[in-house]
Order: sequence, then C-alpha cells, then structure tokens
Amino acid sequence: MKARTILLVEDNPQDEMLTLRALRKVHLANHVDVVRDGQQALDFLFAEGEFAFRSGQPLPTVVMLDLNLPRIGGLEVLERLRADERTRLLPVVILTSTDEQRDRVASYRNGANSFVRKPLDFGEFAETVARLGVYWLATNEPPEEGEGGR
Repeated sequence: MKARTILLVEDNPQDEMLTLRALRKVHLANHVDVVRDGQQALDFLFAEGEFAFRSGQPLPTVVMLDLNLPRIGGLEVLERLRADERTRLLPVVILTSTDEQRDRVASYRNGANSFVRKPLDFGEFAETVARLGVYWLATNEPPEEGEGGR
C-alpha cells in the first residue's frame, strides 16, 4: 500500500499552521505538501513548472483546496483537475472560510468530493481537520493506481 499523503492548497499561513498541527495531533500526516496558490497546485499535480521534478511521482491521496486563492482560484483549479483524465478521480475537499451557497453549489457542480467551511474557533477548526484527515486517509478507499485515470 502506498503512503497516503495530502496536498494542502492554502494561502493563509495561520490556517496552514493550524491544519498541519491538527493532522499531526491525530498522527495522520504521513506527508503533507503545501502550496500557496492555484497555479502552484496545478503545477504540483501535473508536475510542471517549479514542480517538474515530480514527474512520475504518485498523486496525493486527497487535495484540501481553499477557494479564495491568489493567481488561480480554487474553483478553476477544481475545473482543471476534473477536466484531465489523470486527476479526474482525485479526491478534492474544499476547505474554505466562505459560507456562500453559490460557492458550495459551484464546488459540487465542478466535482468536489466534499465542501467544508473552516470554523472560526480554533478548537472546532482543529477537530474538523482531524476528522477530514481520518476519513480521507484512514477510512476512505480510493481507486487503485491506474484505475479510472489515477
């Protein structure tokens, strides 16, 4: 079984720190890669630009994707992931501070696997991230490498 990893796409340093701390606390952070904007996320996942060295490396187990990102927004990242056969089945969890119904609907229409609003309270935030980690890394069973585009 391959190591289960996370790609965290987060431009807020405080939310990044809290997310990493919460995952470490439940001992799920096998490895978490962090990118800080939508272009970096796409480059990481498609092994292009500054992440060309990743060519041939496996995709993360799950992507935790913020919507409000510099350069390329989260919804456009999600659209591009779903449009490419290599990432079509890659689980993507929208983890965002927005509570707009239109963002939630657009996320699901574009193929998000889950939409989670970041709680404002630190304790709730940590608990939410820990539950996400447990589900996506320990409970969920993704398709095997090579099945359906992964």
